[in-house]
Amino acid sequence: MKRKNTGFTLVEILIVVIILGILAAIVIPQFTEASNDARVSALVSDLQTVRSQVELYKVQHLDNFPGWNGTTVVAADFVADLTGKTDSAGDADGTLGPYLQKFPTNPFNSSAAVKVVTQATDPNAAAGTEGWWFNVQTGNFGVNYDDYIDR
Repeated sequence: MKRKNTGFTLVEILIVVIILGILAAIVIPQFTEASNDARVSALVSDLQTVRSQVELYKVQHLDNFPGWNGTTVVAADFVADLTGKTDSAGDADGTLGPYLQKFPTNPFNSSAAVKVVTQATDPNAAAGTEGWWFNVQTGNFGVNYDDYIDR
């Protein structure tokens, strides 16, 4: 009885490997773009959340911004006021808040630090390592990321 050999030839295996390589070359760049799109989406969501909570804080605290010390906004107090409980004067251990459970981290530079700026223009106002910036003149809150300018 004659035995029939079944299996793939070397040429068939090489063709399959080449096809898989071509597919991988097409698909892998799309994954990296999807990853960047996810970071941008998280960034937009965080911006909307913090901006709305800053406005709520301002309404409940006699028209003062978080971190207001009577003359300016202090960056460390800005974060503490949004993540802790305050009274209507902005003093700690009140009944208002917390406005954010945790201050968001910038998904592009992994920093949750806020830089308080006083420039009249906002885009890229906080050149540096901070994740976010807050303009005390305009009340705008923004992200420290050159490729995303939200006016």
